[in-house]
Amino acid sequence: MTYQIFYVESVLEDIQRLDNVTKKRLKKKIEIYIKNPLRYASKLISPSLGTYRWRIGNYRVVFDLKDKQVIILKIKHRREIYR
Repeated sequence: MTYQIFYVESVLEDIQRLDNVTKKRLKKKIEIYIKNPLRYASKLISPSLGTYRWRIGNYRVVFDLKDKQVIILKIKHRREIYR
């Protein structure tokens, strides 16, 4: 069963700053991962950022799960995400 996906407003701003190739890669992978989000996720040690993350190339997607909803909290380069 597919989950619904929601983006925090700041994530949409972060996505707009990315180049087109990266945007396409992120979109493609998120569409795959959303079908079974925990299969591809790693649990974060620090819950201050979010509960889970996906690794997509050099980018990290931090998200929380509520029922059948995936709430994307951050999408950043791996150098920047944990700062």
